[in-house]
Amino acid sequence: MTQGTTKRMIIMLIIAAVLIGGVAWFQQFKGTMIAKAIKGMSNPPQTVSTIVAQESSWQPTVEALGNLHASQQTSLSPQIGGMVTAIHFRSGEKVTKGQMLAQVNDAQQRAQLAQLQAQVGQLQAQLDLAQINLRRDEAQIKVQAVSQAVVDSDRSTVASLQAQLKALGEQINAQKAVIAQAKITAPFSGVLGIRRINLGQYLAPGTEAVTLQALDPMDIDFTVPQSQIDLVHVGMTAQVTTNAVPGKTFEARVIAIEPQVNTATRNLTVRARIPNPKGELLPGVFATVRLTDGAPRNYITLPNAAVAYNPYGATVFLVKDEGKGPDGKPRLVAEQRFITTGLTRGDQVAIVSGLKVGETVVTAGQLKLRNGTPVLINNSVQPADNPNPQVPNS
Repeated sequence: MTQGTTKRMIIMLIIAAVLIGGVAWFQQFKGTMIAKAIKGMSNPPQTVSTIVAQESSWQPTVEALGNLHASQQTSLSPQIGGMVTAIHFRSGEKVTKGQMLAQVNDAQQRAQLAQLQAQVGQLQAQLDLAQINLRRDEAQIKVQAVSQAVVDSDRSTVASLQAQLKALGEQINAQKAVIAQAKITAPFSGVLGIRRINLGQYLAPGTEAVTLQALDPMDIDFTVPQSQIDLVHVGMTAQVTTNAVPGKTFEARVIAIEPQVNTATRNLTVRARIPNPKGELLPGVFATVRLTDGAPRNYITLPNAAVAYNPYGATVFLVKDEGKGPDGKPRLVAEQRFITTGLTRGDQVAIVSGLKVGETVVTAGQLKLRNGTPVLINNSVQPADNPNPQVPNS
């Protein structure tokens, strides 16, 4: 290889090395610039509205919806079948316990009772005669006028007749019970429903003749979420309102709590009792129940819109001050935090843990945020934060 050829090869290698190095540097420079551009584009400042977390007095209250029903209610029917021979009530009438309402034909049962009673008379006459014979023979055996066997026979006859009378008496009581089943009587005082029988109609056992409901007091059943179970206990008072009786509040008292939570709804069923002396409330009416427990408590509260509810927990975004930026203005960034929520009232929710008084919380614009996102605050528009919102009149 000549000296000139060697020089040309060295020059070519140097040129190739410079080109390769230049290409590598350019690719690295391009990647760096793209990364900076992407980083700058992925986290631009976002405008949000905020509120400062403050503590407020909160009266623990449970508000639920329920249906009213009678404290006692039943469907009245005869226990034996037969033709309706008498009706002693009118639809919607108030009745008292034990009042006779209707009669089913019981002529056959009464005839059987009369036969049994006639047999009682015959047996009683036989028993009287047997007792007379026994007393006479007991007197004669003292002077040895009759044998002991005669006295023993008399005693056996008396005992047999007494046993027959006892058995017959039990049959008579059973027959009287059957006759009583042909009557429809009120098992408790209340108000009757609409009559469903007519004179001369055959009424099969168990067929409804009329309904009976005790309207004073009334009961209301409602459900409470498991997060509010500790606010409900037997004996506490409640206020009940319904548009069936507008402008009036009824006082109720909790009388029973279901001992288990419904696994499908995670709610607890509660029953309260309401005095209803004027009969203003009726079964089936839809009503609102409000229960207040104890003295007011202090809670940190936020607008409900500030909280994001997820399967893994509730979160909020806080605004953190990280000093001043290059332009000399405060540098504000978002920070996500898990919290524990409690009771709700109106547009507000109580924060049990995860938040301190004085911290700034994002109330709108959370969907645009992630940890470290720069934020700009604009509080010209705020979400609803009314503890007792009212529906406007149309």
